[in-house]
Amino acid sequence: MHTSGSLYGFLVIGGMLAVTPGPNMVYVMSRSIAQGRAAGLVSLAGVMLGYLFYMFAAAFGITTLFMSVPYAGSVLGAVGAIYLLYLAWQAVRPGGRSPFEVKTLPNEQPLRLLAMGATTSVLNPKLAMLFVSLLPQFIDYGQGSVFGQSLFLGSLLIAAFVSANGMVAIGSSSLARFLHGRPALLLAQRWAMGLVLGGLGVQMVIDTARLASRA
Repeated sequence: MHTSGSLYGFLVIGGMLAVTPGPNMVYVMSRSIAQGRAAGLVSLAGVMLGYLFYMFAAAFGITTLFMSVPYAGSVLGAVGAIYLLYLAWQAVRPGGRSPFEVKTLPNEQPLRLLAMGATTSVLNPKLAMLFVSLLPQFIDYGQGSVFGQSLFLGSLLIAAFVSANGMVAIGSSSLARFLHGRPALLLAQRWAMGLVLGGLGVQMVIDTARLASRA
Protein backbone atom coordinates (compact mmCIF):
# COMPACT_ATOMS: atom_id res chain seq x y z
CA MET A 1 0.00 0.00 0.00
CA HIS A 2 2.80 2.41 0.92
CA THR A 3 6.56 2.34 0.70
CA SER A 4 8.38 2.23 4.04
CA GLY A 5 9.89 5.66 3.36
CA SER A 6 6.59 7.41 2.73
CA LEU A 7 4.95 5.72 5.72
CA TYR A 8 7.87 6.69 7.95
CA GLY A 9 7.62 10.30 6.78
CA PHE A 10 3.91 10.33 7.50
CA LEU A 11 4.46 8.96 11.01
CA VAL A 12 7.15 11.55 11.75
CA ILE A 13 4.96 14.43 10.61
CA GLY A 14 1.92 13.05 12.43
CA GLY A 15 3.93 12.60 15.63
CA MET A 16 5.21 16.16 15.51
CA LEU A 17 1.70 17.50 15.01
CA ALA A 18 0.37 15.33 17.84
CA VAL A 19 2.73 16.79 20.47
CA THR A 20 2.14 20.38 19.34
CA PRO A 21 -0.22 22.09 21.84
CA GLY A 22 -3.62 23.05 20.44
CA PRO A 23 -7.23 23.61 21.53
CA ASN A 24 -7.94 19.89 21.96
CA MET A 25 -4.91 19.32 24.17
CA VAL A 26 -5.72 22.42 26.23
CA TYR A 27 -9.28 21.20 26.78
CA VAL A 28 -8.24 17.68 27.81
CA MET A 29 -5.60 19.04 30.17
CA SER A 30 -7.97 21.54 31.76
CA ARG A 31 -10.63 18.91 32.45
CA SER A 32 -8.10 16.47 33.84
CA ILE A 33 -6.75 19.06 36.27
CA ALA A 34 -10.15 20.45 37.22
CA GLN A 35 -11.96 17.16 37.75
CA GLY A 36 -9.37 14.41 37.76
CA ARG A 37 -7.93 11.78 35.48
CA ALA A 38 -11.24 10.08 34.69
CA ALA A 39 -12.80 13.36 33.49
CA GLY A 40 -9.77 14.02 31.33
CA LEU A 41 -10.09 10.61 29.68
CA VAL A 42 -13.83 11.10 29.09
CA SER A 43 -13.05 14.48 27.53
CA LEU A 44 -10.44 12.78 25.35
CA ALA A 45 -13.12 10.34 24.18
CA GLY A 46 -15.20 13.33 23.07
CA VAL A 47 -12.21 14.81 21.25
CA MET A 48 -11.77 11.46 19.49
CA LEU A 49 -15.27 11.80 18.03
CA GLY A 50 -14.06 14.92 16.25
CA TYR A 51 -11.02 13.05 14.97
CA LEU A 52 -13.22 10.25 13.65
CA PHE A 53 -15.61 12.74 12.05
CA TYR A 54 -12.84 14.38 10.05
CA MET A 55 -11.20 11.07 9.17
CA PHE A 56 -14.37 9.62 7.65
CA ALA A 57 -15.25 12.98 6.12
CA ALA A 58 -11.86 13.06 4.40
CA ALA A 59 -12.19 9.44 3.30
CA PHE A 60 -15.57 10.09 1.73
CA GLY A 61 -14.51 13.41 0.27
CA ILE A 62 -16.97 15.39 2.40
CA THR A 63 -14.25 17.52 3.94
CA THR A 64 -13.01 18.56 0.50
CA LEU A 65 -16.55 19.55 -0.46
CA PHE A 66 -16.98 21.48 2.80
CA MET A 67 -13.72 23.33 2.36
CA SER A 68 -14.74 24.27 -1.19
CA VAL A 69 -17.95 25.96 -0.04
CA PRO A 70 -17.31 29.72 0.05
CA TYR A 71 -16.70 31.05 3.56
CA ALA A 72 -17.64 27.75 5.27
CA GLY A 73 -14.12 27.31 6.62
CA SER A 74 -13.97 30.96 7.61
CA VAL A 75 -17.18 30.67 9.64
CA LEU A 76 -15.86 27.56 11.41
CA GLY A 77 -12.56 29.26 12.15
CA ALA A 78 -14.28 32.40 13.46
CA VAL A 79 -16.43 30.37 15.85
CA GLY A 80 -13.40 28.49 17.14
CA ALA A 81 -11.40 31.71 17.59
CA ILE A 82 -14.23 33.40 19.50
CA TYR A 83 -14.51 30.36 21.76
CA LEU A 84 -10.78 30.40 22.58
CA LEU A 85 -10.76 34.16 23.22
CA TYR A 86 -13.78 33.75 25.50
CA LEU A 87 -11.92 31.09 27.52
CA ALA A 88 -8.88 33.38 27.70
CA TRP A 89 -11.00 36.23 29.09
CA GLN A 90 -12.60 33.90 31.62
CA ALA A 91 -9.11 32.96 32.82
CA VAL A 92 -7.71 36.50 33.29
CA ARG A 93 -10.78 38.55 34.22
CA PRO A 94 -10.99 39.75 37.83
CA GLY A 95 -12.47 36.98 39.94
CA GLY A 96 -12.30 34.58 37.01
CA ARG A 97 -11.21 30.97 37.11
CA SER A 98 -8.78 29.22 34.87
CA PRO A 99 -9.89 25.90 33.35
CA PHE A 100 -6.78 24.47 35.01
CA GLU A 101 -7.84 25.56 38.51
CA VAL A 102 -9.16 22.97 40.95
CA LYS A 103 -12.82 23.82 41.46
CA THR A 104 -15.14 23.04 44.36
CA LEU A 105 -18.14 23.28 42.02
CA PRO A 106 -20.05 20.12 41.06
CA ASN A 107 -18.28 18.12 38.40
CA GLU A 108 -19.59 18.06 34.87
CA GLN A 109 -21.47 14.91 33.95
CA PRO A 110 -19.68 12.47 31.62
CA LEU A 111 -22.09 13.08 28.74
CA ARG A 112 -21.49 16.82 28.96
CA LEU A 113 -17.73 16.30 29.06
CA LEU A 114 -18.06 14.06 26.02
CA ALA A 115 -20.14 16.65 24.16
CA MET A 116 -17.80 19.51 25.07
CA GLY A 117 -14.81 17.50 23.88
CA ALA A 118 -16.49 16.68 20.57
CA THR A 119 -17.52 20.32 20.08
CA THR A 120 -14.01 21.59 20.78
CA SER A 121 -12.58 19.09 18.32
CA VAL A 122 -15.09 19.71 15.52
CA LEU A 123 -14.70 23.50 15.89
CA ASN A 124 -10.96 23.17 15.32
CA PRO A 125 -10.50 24.08 11.62
CA LYS A 126 -6.91 22.88 11.69
CA LEU A 127 -8.18 19.29 11.86
CA ALA A 128 -10.17 19.75 8.67
CA MET A 129 -7.19 21.27 6.87
CA LEU A 130 -4.91 18.58 8.29
CA PHE A 131 -6.98 15.66 7.04
CA VAL A 132 -7.74 17.24 3.68
CA SER A 133 -4.19 18.45 2.97
CA LEU A 134 -1.86 15.96 4.67
CA LEU A 135 -3.50 12.61 3.95
CA PRO A 136 -3.75 12.95 0.13
CA GLN A 137 0.01 13.55 -0.09
CA PHE A 138 0.72 10.04 1.23
CA ILE A 139 -1.93 8.13 -0.73
CA ASP A 140 -0.73 6.02 -3.65
CA TYR A 141 -3.58 6.40 -6.12
CA GLY A 142 -2.21 3.62 -8.28
CA GLN A 143 -2.11 0.99 -5.54
CA GLY A 144 -5.06 -0.36 -3.59
CA SER A 145 -8.25 1.32 -2.45
CA VAL A 146 -8.00 5.07 -1.93
CA PHE A 147 -10.77 4.81 0.67
CA GLY A 148 -8.92 2.06 2.53
CA GLN A 149 -5.64 3.96 2.42
CA SER A 150 -7.39 7.07 3.76
CA LEU A 151 -8.79 5.13 6.70
CA PHE A 152 -5.44 3.45 7.38
CA LEU A 153 -3.45 6.69 7.41
CA GLY A 154 -6.20 8.51 9.28
CA SER A 155 -6.19 5.81 11.96
CA LEU A 156 -2.43 6.19 12.40
CA LEU A 157 -2.83 9.94 12.75
CA ILE A 158 -5.61 9.54 15.30
CA ALA A 159 -3.51 7.02 17.26
CA ALA A 160 -0.69 9.56 17.51
CA PHE A 161 -3.02 12.34 18.70
CA VAL A 162 -4.80 10.07 21.18
CA SER A 163 -1.48 8.84 22.62
CA ALA A 164 -0.22 12.40 23.17
CA ASN A 165 -3.48 13.65 24.65
CA GLY A 166 -3.88 10.49 26.70
CA MET A 167 -0.57 11.14 28.45
CA VAL A 168 -1.72 14.71 29.09
CA ALA A 169 -4.98 13.48 30.61
CA ILE A 170 -3.25 10.98 32.86
CA GLY A 171 -0.37 13.22 33.96
CA SER A 172 -2.28 16.45 34.44
CA SER A 173 -4.57 15.16 37.16
CA SER A 174 -1.65 14.91 39.60
CA LEU A 175 -0.97 18.61 39.06
CA ALA A 176 -4.35 19.40 40.63
CA ARG A 177 -3.17 18.08 43.99
CA PHE A 178 0.05 20.07 43.73
CA LEU A 179 -1.75 23.36 42.97
CA HIS A 180 -4.36 22.90 45.68
CA GLY A 181 -3.89 25.45 48.47
CA ARG A 182 -1.26 27.47 46.55
CA PRO A 183 -3.07 30.69 45.51
CA ALA A 184 0.06 32.36 44.11
CA LEU A 185 0.68 29.48 41.75
CA LEU A 186 -2.98 29.38 40.80
CA LEU A 187 -2.88 33.08 39.92
CA ALA A 188 0.25 32.59 37.82
CA GLN A 189 -1.33 29.57 36.19
CA ARG A 190 -4.47 31.56 35.38
CA TRP A 191 -2.51 34.25 33.58
CA ALA A 192 -0.27 31.75 31.82
CA MET A 193 -3.28 29.84 30.56
CA GLY A 194 -5.04 33.05 29.58
CA LEU A 195 -2.03 34.04 27.48
CA VAL A 196 -1.85 30.59 25.89
CA LEU A 197 -5.56 30.55 25.05
CA GLY A 198 -5.43 34.14 23.84
CA GLY A 199 -2.43 33.38 21.65
CA LEU A 200 -4.19 30.36 20.16
CA GLY A 201 -7.28 32.49 19.54
CA VAL A 202 -5.30 35.24 17.81
CA GLN A 203 -3.45 32.68 15.71
CA MET A 204 -6.78 31.16 14.70
CA VAL A 205 -8.04 34.62 13.72
CA ILE A 206 -4.98 35.04 11.49
CA ASP A 207 -5.44 31.58 9.96
CA THR A 208 -9.13 32.28 9.37
CA ALA A 209 -8.34 35.60 7.68
CA ARG A 210 -5.86 33.87 5.38
CA LEU A 211 -8.41 31.18 4.58
CA ALA A 212 -11.03 33.83 3.77
CA SER A 213 -8.64 35.71 1.50
CA ARG A 214 -8.15 32.57 -0.57
CA ALA A 215 -11.88 31.85 -0.85
